[in-house]
Amino acid sequence: MRTHLKIAAAAATTALAIGLSGCGTSSDPAEKTADGAKADESKPLTVAASPTPHADILNFIKDNLAADAGLKLDVKEFTDYVLPNTATESGEVDANYFQNKPYLDDFNKKNDTHIVPVVNVHLEPLALYSKTVKDLGALKSGQTVAIPNDTVNEGRALKLLADNDVITLADGVEGNGTLADIKDDKGLKFKELEAATLPRALNDVDAAVINGNYAIEADLNPAEDSLALEKTEDNPYANFLAVKEGSEKDPRVLKLAKLLNSPEVEKYIKDSYKNGAVLPAFGPPA
Repeated sequence: MRTHLKIAAAAATTALAIGLSGCGTSSDPAEKTADGAKADESKPLTVAASPTPHADILNFIKDNLAADAGLKLDVKEFTDYVLPNTATESGEVDANYFQNKPYLDDFNKKNDTHIVPVVNVHLEPLALYSKTVKDLGALKSGQTVAIPNDTVNEGRALKLLADNDVITLADGVEGNGTLADIKDDKGLKFKELEAATLPRALNDVDAAVINGNYAIEADLNPAEDSLALEKTEDNPYANFLAVKEGSEKDPRVLKLAKLLNSPEVEKYIKDSYKNGAVLPAFGPPA
């Protein structure tokens, strides 16, 4: 009887250990990657994305390329810059496509998340718009300029303004500036707003720096409507496919990454966004 009890206890202990190891998460990135590589390819890959152009690009793949690649794709649209990362971290979605590397680095640091880039896809140049001011020289002291309120896009917006002599930033400040780093505001006032609200704010301010995806949704043409447009050469703000650390080798993720950098997608981007609002930026993130 005691022998039987010992055997039963040992079996229970073994089963508990196996169960705990299955429920736990490994702190070893190599083990996480191995787990990701074992993902069930028959299940859809769920990707969180901004509506334009990210979800548009993903839906083009879903409708035209995914089946031939053996990929089932489910696209979930988000209109903000926070939920796609928190949903990826929690496992609500498998991946996301909406952000650039400086933004992700800042988000991971502030929120203790573990999101990593997979492959660059496109660039959306940031631009300054106005419904009342016709050129940069017409911006006058006392007028208000709205800028994104998140850390990365605010710094990016201020650099755009400084590069076009709208303001002067303190020495050594590049793309990480804040309002406190403005050395000479030339009498302008600044309003910090959530990036998604900036197109609507154009009715209430004299000018606004708007992200490319939100400009497209508001029918703004960067090449024709902007007072100042971000340079694309050596630009670190390419948007990419991202996953939670450990899922980089998921076969479904690898299939999508390949499709996102395909000639078909490059052609789709060039044909769909001829106004310079979206440009292909294929390759591994820096």
